[in-house]
Amino acid sequence: MKSYRYSFCFRPIIVALLLLLGSLGASQAQSAPDSVDQLVRSAMQQLRIPGLQLAVVRHGQIVKLGNYGVANVQDSVPVTTQTRFFLNSITKAFVGVAVMQLVEAGKLDVGAPVGRYLPELPATWHPVTVRQLLTHTSGLPDIMPEDALVTENNEKAAWAQVQTQPLDFAPGQQFAYNQTNYLLLGRLIDKLSGQPFAEFIRQRQLQVVGMPRTTSGDAHDVLTHGARGYTFTRYSDGQPRRGKELRNLFEVFPPSLRAAAGMSSTAEEMARWLVALQQGKLLQPASLTTLWTAGRLNDGSERGFGGKLTGYALGWPTVTRPEHPAVAPVGGGRSAVFLYPKDELAIVVLTNLQGASPERFIDALASCYLPDMRVADGFGLPPTLRALHRTLRQRGFAHLEEEVKKARRKDATYALPEDAVNAWGYSLVEQDKLTDALAVFQLNVRLYPTSANTYDSLAETYAALGNKKLATQHYARALALNPNNRTAAAYLKQP
Repeated sequence: MKSYRYSFCFRPIIVALLLLLGSLGASQAQSAPDSVDQLVRSAMQQLRIPGLQLAVVRHGQIVKLGNYGVANVQDSVPVTTQTRFFLNSITKAFVGVAVMQLVEAGKLDVGAPVGRYLPELPATWHPVTVRQLLTHTSGLPDIMPEDALVTENNEKAAWAQVQTQPLDFAPGQQFAYNQTNYLLLGRLIDKLSGQPFAEFIRQRQLQVVGMPRTTSGDAHDVLTHGARGYTFTRYSDGQPRRGKELRNLFEVFPPSLRAAAGMSSTAEEMARWLVALQQGKLLQPASLTTLWTAGRLNDGSERGFGGKLTGYALGWPTVTRPEHPAVAPVGGGRSAVFLYPKDELAIVVLTNLQGASPERFIDALASCYLPDMRVADGFGLPPTLRALHRTLRQRGFAHLEEEVKKARRKDATYALPEDAVNAWGYSLVEQDKLTDALAVFQLNVRLYPTSANTYDSLAETYAALGNKKLATQHYARALALNPNNRTAAAYLKQP
């Protein structure tokens, strides 16, 4: 099972979209930038994304802008370069830059306790450092537990209530995505800059770059050329379910929480912002290093949303890997910005569909400019699995267990970690190679027979292949090993 938990107003447990980017895998054989359009349209078709906006930055220049589909389904309004999309939690990346600007001005120390700057906070909150707020390792109680809706009508009451709650864990002990952190960062910027954080960001970033279409607000505001939001999610017994019909999405960000998710922009303006960042127009190079360094827990480990988003820096999720590492703000399960600092490449994908999660396919777009990133060649896999993947591409995945046994005979320490094998299987799923993925998930079950997750992934793949009998059998085993597995429980309730 694969899950992502990072949208601002909505944190669904997303069952892997098993037909995700089915035709992308075949398209990746092309390496010319022109194939980007084909990849984008394929992803939009597979994920049923109404509208999408794209920008690509290469060597400090915007080399491609793309507008696809419709911004407003009801009125058939096409996406244009002027169309503005909600950024949702990508807003946090702007907040990270604002914080580092205050650091450069000598007004703030990210290693200092927040109580130094906001003494009116509860005493138990004082030791939390500014860095821990930025990296979601504070342990503070969440003002939006279980996605409780906070609006202009109840934000004062919600703020009063959250201050009475105990810490969820000792600061630095865990990673837990939490909107209270950025509410406090907004207050911190207000106080230290002497102006509302939205105005500070406008003056110190948007005006410097030239971003007139980038603004702060929510769905209550009349936004010229604004894209409507959509979702396929509906609720049943309080649980999110993906339905077949497109529905309107009304996103509300009360003023106190707009440091967490209140901005709208265009792909072109986001691209210009990334260029300005890397060219030193907003921050000094040393500050960029700090901005993009993932936070560490007390035990020294790095934590993030999971999947390829392995860490979380100062408002910027990070993709830590030996090849083509990236910093990658994502927002609302609908938009993503991947910047590959070592490769002088950045890709912005903004959509109007909650659940589109373009972070899943941005690496595929990047491979059009960096051919060694092709997923079909095993990019993103650990070295051991990448070697195995290349062998099996030649011999066929029916020889998987044979190759593993051969490797173990040569090296008694040869090991295949459960999570890595699971990610490999989903990589194959995303290339529409379900039979190959099935072989990988079957291997993982045999390697880790007491893991609920291995059975869950295998069951998902059987379901995608139309084998309800074996899907039911393996979901039942997954649920027996983990009674809290909602995906398995929901599948087993189906007639």
